[in-house]
Amino acid sequence: MRVIVVGGGAAGMMAAGTAAQYADEVVLIEKNEAFGRKLRITGKGRCNITNSCDVADMIEKYPTNGRFLYSALYTFTNDDIVALLEGLGVKTKVERGGRIFPVSDDARDVVSAMKRYALKPNVRSLHSAAKGLMIKDGAIAGVRTDKGDIPGDRVILATGGASYKNTGSDGSGYALARSAGHTVTDITPSLVPLCAKEKWCRDIMGLSLKNAGLTVYDRRGKRIYQSQGELLFTHFGVSGPLVLSASSHMRKNAAGCVLRIDLKPALTAEQLDARILRDFSERQNKHIINALDALLPKALIPVVIELSRIEPHKSVNEITRTERLMLGSVIKGLAINITGFRPIDEAIITSGGVKVSEINPSTMESKLVDGLYFAGEIIDIDGYTGGFNLQAAWSTGYLAGMNAASNR
Repeated sequence: MRVIVVGGGAAGMMAAGTAAQYADEVVLIEKNEAFGRKLRITGKGRCNITNSCDVADMIEKYPTNGRFLYSALYTFTNDDIVALLEGLGVKTKVERGGRIFPVSDDARDVVSAMKRYALKPNVRSLHSAAKGLMIKDGAIAGVRTDKGDIPGDRVILATGGASYKNTGSDGSGYALARSAGHTVTDITPSLVPLCAKEKWCRDIMGLSLKNAGLTVYDRRGKRIYQSQGELLFTHFGVSGPLVLSASSHMRKNAAGCVLRIDLKPALTAEQLDARILRDFSERQNKHIINALDALLPKALIPVVIELSRIEPHKSVNEITRTERLMLGSVIKGLAINITGFRPIDEAIITSGGVKVSEINPSTMESKLVDGLYFAGEIIDIDGYTGGFNLQAAWSTGYLAGMNAASNR
């Protein structure tokens, strides 16, 4: 039996290495010169391999079709990928939020290990681009490439999504899926920075808030996300882990959503007001513009004062109660109006893909074409930041490889 895997990323390498344990021969097709190009840049080059949370909790971390992953996540768990990598010489560590990284903080170590796992003696790698699927009598028969046809008994499509095109994740797999009769849902960016209407974001670009509270409201004013963490102001709006996670809750259109940033999440409104009163009592004769340095980052002070509608050179001892309460309100709910997502090339992952109702969740096999399987980001699944998207790639890749190579 010959299994053909299209795509040499996280899901593809996992699928190839797993299939090789059961199949006579595996052909791993990758159009890039190197395997795992996107994997090399994940986690800012450190590779957030997975997350340490319980599998039952992990399923809830996928806002799109998390239940579809039930079998995959339980068949090949977060503990399994850690054990596999450690067996291949990659020691791991757990950081804040359950994020698991290699001890070396180098994604290249993960890529090298997975390449060793994939390229077993019965696996042939081919540097080529898949151009079409060979289908005969409703069953897969092989893959057409730019270097000729490759007959095969099973084919696993693990071509990635449409983000980070220079890594090979260019959406080409969707055309292959459609040619087999599959439906591809609308493709939009997910885990992506956000564009803002407010020009002051540009004025303070580069400012990072390490422990901010964030609440997101949709166009109808409904709260859709709330969390705490790190965010970054940029020339176009906002980015950072907290914002990327928030973007996945905005579904297909971010325009019209409103972010409210709590600059002092550890304090209630009453506690903050008491803190402001204390600071004011120590700086009574200063102008307000010079009296908030112990409370706020320097770059944010002019912004907060302007939004509080306080004259910046007004003396602290002249600030009215109404102005003081407005200042506290802005600090606890700095509003940013979102105009849209950044381009999909800047997204960490793609939202959308091959419709899950057309895939058997227990095997990853197509319900439309016998012998055709899917793994990774090409499927209409996406998760939050924290290692969940890579875990989906490992789990679906393993399930597809195991089932594709098994004699039925």
